[in-house]
Amino acid sequence: MGEKAPFRADHVGSFLRPKRLSEARAKAQEGKIDAAELRAVEDECIREVVKKQEEHGLHGITDGEFRRTFFHVDFLEKLDGVNVTYGEFSSHFRKDDGSEVGFAPPTMHVDSKIGHAQPIQGADFDFLKSVVSHTPKVCIPAPSMLHFRGGRKGISESVYPDLEAFYDDLAAAYRDEIADLAGRGCRYLQMDDTNLAYLCDPEIRQRTADRGDDPDDLTRLYCRMVNDAIKGRPDDMVIGVHLCRGNFKSAWVAQGGYEPVAEILFNEMNIDAFFLEYDDERSGDFAPLRHMPKGKTVVLGLMSSKKADVEPADAIRKRIDEAAAYVPLEQCALSHQCGFSSTAHGNELSEDDQWRKLDRCVEVAQAVWGSV
Repeated sequence: MGEKAPFRADHVGSFLRPKRLSEARAKAQEGKIDAAELRAVEDECIREVVKKQEEHGLHGITDGEFRRTFFHVDFLEKLDGVNVTYGEFSSHFRKDDGSEVGFAPPTMHVDSKIGHAQPIQGADFDFLKSVVSHTPKVCIPAPSMLHFRGGRKGISESVYPDLEAFYDDLAAAYRDEIADLAGRGCRYLQMDDTNLAYLCDPEIRQRTADRGDDPDDLTRLYCRMVNDAIKGRPDDMVIGVHLCRGNFKSAWVAQGGYEPVAEILFNEMNIDAFFLEYDDERSGDFAPLRHMPKGKTVVLGLMSSKKADVEPADAIRKRIDEAAAYVPLEQCALSHQCGFSSTAHGNELSEDDQWRKLDRCVEVAQAVWGSV
């Protein structure tokens, strides 16, 4: 690590959308510009955010998720068999001041056989690769994102009377996508997962059990789904999974330390790096990191993408030292707990705030490990 992904100063992937990009997307939705015109604006904005990342010292470079509205839906809806509806139910994200943010998230249903008819991220990766000087990083949702929220009810029983067939088809679709990305030169892939972090929350665990799903069984299932999805990846492709407790307009959904999932997750998921949220008390203490096996990296999300204030360097270093009591420092890296804009709506801070916070991340990584 240090010379290859995951990097000592890393980031989860999404950046605040520039105003002109948001305006162009709105025009496209209204039919005022076509897809090619929108893509031209996206290309221009991605070139700029790539340049900014490299100027600020990052080595793992994303496209900021500038072509997406939601971190997960825009990918999953491109799989054969997935149907997306809006307005079925509302959700409430919570803020640290006790207020709530209402949100009606898209709902995904599986109405026919899952398939991978064509590349999903391929053209986007090709463009990203063409404009970076360092390592291009692709972020996609974890396969569990198509299962947890709806569970059995979200997957047609007439199409998939046996859920094992659904898991097999979904894994095969992911393998096809990952193989396509690998063929194009992708060697750094991150999967984003809210479900495993939600399963750390006692209330959500209880609701999960009440609907008939065992939380520990789901943890093992989601590990297996990732393992099946990445079978056949090139030996030099680094794969990480990011666990998120909700990130919408600086609000969150879940709370609870990693203890309920840590031993299963860290040992049964065959990946290289875990991006873990550790930005506040909702994430619990570092004790679950004692289960992290050798050879895997924990990217400590000690900084907040939800707040404009830049964390003091000394405070971050102290937290890194606390984590190193449970997992060797050489197996650690640093990031913010989540992206700055998991959806196109963005968190409540400015672009300048975003870059100042990333400067601090790079500064601390350099001081602690001697590299980024």
